Amino acid sequence: MKKLILLDANHLMHRAYWAIQRNLQTSKGEQTNAVFGVASMILTLIAREKPDILIACFDEGKETFRHADHKEYKAGRAETPNDFYVQIPRVHQCLKAFGIPTFSDPKFEADDLLGTLAKKGVAEGFAVTIVTGDRDLFQMASDGIQIAIPHKGYAVPEYLDAKGVEGKLGVTPAQVPDYKGLTGDASDNLKGVLGIGPKTAVELLQKYHTLEGIYEHLSDIRESVRAKLEADRESAFFCKRLAQLITDVPLTTTLTAMEGWGEKRETIDAFFQEIEFFTLRRRFHKFLEENGYAASHFRGTLSSSSSDIPEQTPHSEKGKITEEQLPLLD
Repeated sequence: MKKLILLDANHLMHRAYWAIQRNLQTSKGEQTNAVFGVASMILTLIAREKPDILIACFDEGKETFRHADHKEYKAGRAETPNDFYVQIPRVHQCLKAFGIPTFSDPKFEADDLLGTLAKKGVAEGFAVTIVTGDRDLFQMASDGIQIAIPHKGYAVPEYLDAKGVEGKLGVTPAQVPDYKGLTGDASDNLKGVLGIGPKTAVELLQKYHTLEGIYEHLSDIRESVRAKLEADRESAFFCKRLAQLITDVPLTTTLTAMEGWGEKRETIDAFFQEIEFFTLRRRFHKFLEENGYAASHFRGTLSSSSSDIPEQTPHSEKGKITEEQLPLLD
C-alpha cells in the first residue's frame, strides 16, 4: 500500500526550536536552530518512512473560525520569542528545496487541513501517518491512519493507532473531543469543566461514552462531580465543539497530483550549503549513496561525495552540531 505522510509543520518547528541550542547560527549571524532541527527530522523521516507522498501543513491566520467563536481562543499562551518567527521563511525554503508540498488556510488550523488530507488519503487507498505531538489530532487515529510522535528527531517515533490512543489517554479517538470538553485545554485557553481532570474524565467517558451521555445521566453521578458538571455545562459542550476537527476543508488539488514529490539533488545540496548545514549536507550525500529509495527518488547528480564535505561549519565552534548530538533532538 502506498504511504501518505502528513507533517504538522508548526509542531515540528516548535519542537526543533526548543530542542536545538539557540546559538546555532551562520557565519553572518543568522539564527538557524529551528531550521536545522526541521531539516534533520525530514532527512530521518524520509529514510525511515520512504513516503510516496509527503505533505506539510502550517497554521496561517491568527483569526480562524475558532477565534470567531471564542475571542479568547489561545489567548494567554506564553509568547514565542521573535527569533523563532524569523526562521519560518527559512523553514518554508527548506521544504521547497526538498520539493515537499505545503498547505495552509487563513480560515482553518493546520490540524483541520491534516485531518482533511488524512481522510482523503484513506479514501484514495493510502496508508496515512500524521507526524505530530498535538493531541487534538489523536481523534484521527483509525484502521487507516496512525499518529507518529517524533521522539528524538524521528529516530524513535512513537506510533499510535486507535488502540494506541486509547492506551495512552484512556479514551478512544472518537472520544477525544468529549475528553477535551471535560478537561479543557490550557494551551488553547479552554477551561472545560473546572475541577474535572483527566482521571475523572476517563472514568466518566468509559461509563457514559459521550459528553451527551454524561449529561443525560447526571442524576447517577456522585454529587461532588455532578455539581461541577452542572456549573460548566455550557463550557463543556463549547470546548468539545472547538476540539472537533474539520475534515472537509475544500482542497484545490488531488493527492495523485502530488505523487512523485521531491526536488533535484542539486537544489537540496545548494540549500544546505547556503545555510551552512554542513553536517546535514554530509548526511544527505550519504543518504543518496547508501539508500536505494533516495537514489531513485531524488533526481539529478552531485559533483561531490560525502567525504568531500567538512564535518563542521568552518567559521566557528560556537553552536556546532555533531552527528552524535542529532538523536538528542526531542
